Amino acid sequence: MKIGIIGAGNIGGNLTRRLTALGHDVSVANSRGPQTLGDLAEETGATPVPVAEAARGAEIVVVTIPFKNIPDLPAGLFDGAAEGFIVIDTGNYYPQQRDGRIAGVEDEGLTESRWTEKHLGHPVIKAFNGTYAQDILERPRPAGAPDRVALPVAGDDETAKRTVRALIDELGFDTVDAGGLDDSWRQQPDTPVYGLREGVEGVTKALASASPTRPEGFRG
Repeated sequence: MKIGIIGAGNIGGNLTRRLTALGHDVSVANSRGPQTLGDLAEETGATPVPVAEAARGAEIVVVTIPFKNIPDLPAGLFDGAAEGFIVIDTGNYYPQQRDGRIAGVEDEGLTESRWTEKHLGHPVIKAFNGTYAQDILERPRPAGAPDRVALPVAGDDETAKRTVRALIDELGFDTVDAGGLDDSWRQQPDTPVYGLREGVEGVTKALASASPTRPEGFRG
């Protein structure tokens, strides 16, 4: 597939490494410009592009930037994306550590990915937000392996969610359907599943045990 990745930090960089290794055509962008991505491009064969061009022709667009920077993405970001394209949101709201207080989450009670979706103007699938970046490189396992880690995936579009889950399987991880985007609070920071390195059964139990009350440490 043609995949655009917006954000070349730990998650974005390692997804670039793995997805190019699997043969996908990856374009990668960051806020500092394509001239800063030469090393990653040389290492992986990915194409460095400006943010405004990251989605061009893409079947999947991965948005993996700081939560507070979502509203700063350029207008028309998805112009030229492939028909039926899918957006994966990997983001988390860290009000005390990085993002400051965001009213849409704090006052309107939106899940983090629902807030992101509203700003992007396109449905999103929430995945990879509680995944350790290094695990993307170090923990892939073949299907059926007893130590294969499972990742929760939330979203409203069942067809898109199936596509994302298939991609994650290709990357070497199982998945658990975490429900719709309004249920995605179950995988936000400081929930039982966040950072969990367990299989399908453990992830399913962790999602079920989550509390809808936002933890004190993650309130603005």
